[in-house]
Amino acid sequence: MARSKIAKELQHISEILDANTEMLDHIFQDLTAKGRSDTGRDGMTAEQVMRAVVLKQQRNLSYEELAFHLEDSHAFRSFARLNMGQYPCASVLQENIKAVSESTWQEIHNILINYAASRKIEKGRKIKMDATVVETNIHEPSDSTLLVDGVRLITRLLNQGHRFRPCPAYTFSDHTRVMKKRLKTILNSRKEEVRACAYRDMLHYARRVCLYAEEAVSVLSSFTGSTCEDTLGSKGLAGKIEKAADLLKRVIDQTDRRIFKKEAVPASEKVISFFESHSDIMVRRTVKRNTGTRSSLLPAHPT
Repeated sequence: MARSKIAKELQHISEILDANTEMLDHIFQDLTAKGRSDTGRDGMTAEQVMRAVVLKQQRNLSYEELAFHLEDSHAFRSFARLNMGQYPCASVLQENIKAVSESTWQEIHNILINYAASRKIEKGRKIKMDATVVETNIHEPSDSTLLVDGVRLITRLLNQGHRFRPCPAYTFSDHTRVMKKRLKTILNSRKEEVRACAYRDMLHYARRVCLYAEEAVSVLSSFTGSTCEDTLGSKGLAGKIEKAADLLKRVIDQTDRRIFKKEAVPASEKVISFFESHSDIMVRRTVKRNTGTRSSLLPAHPT
């Protein structure tokens, strides 16, 4: 009889798995798809793999941690239905779990949802998502650094286009060095006039890079290479250049409005990264209420 809370949870989960054994057929097909099942050393069964996955996901374990608990915990071993002397290591667990295909997991989810719906436990019409805010691997999104990023990215893509054969007929100049110099001026200068002059130069070179990008997109979109790979690659590269150029134009616009027109650019209109476009800036603010104060995370963008 299970005593701890975790063991009781595993006992209830085990009953659900036993009531839906058809899930094991899908897993068995994946495990035996790439080799013979009638030769070699006995490995993990489909049921053991299924239950190991449940333990890994429910307890948020790594493969190393899962292997340790399957060796150390009687409750985990009993739930996974491991035989006496069977202690799968992390690599064995990973190999077996990774063998289960996405389509199989979809079938398993469908089986579980139908089971829950038939017993009026869950209708499956809503899903719970983890909306926890996590840090994005980007630098501070100032206008000057974004201008440098945009010019550097588009210049790299334009260089890639010249690797196709025959060489696409578009020309461009590399302005990344001068953009970095103007960025250093903005970061190190305390005089507003000097900073404004550096921003003006950066906008000038950024607009020229946008013109290079427009010409390259036009050429690459209709480009026919010496091989099929070059032809298809040029079309994909044209899309990347066009996307990057659109972002750079937005950065140019927000920089011009903020630096020279002294406008407060709305957060919804700002670009904060060329590489992590889904990111947003989160700052902690204090919201005052009649019942007291509380801290909340609200989206904002630095100027």
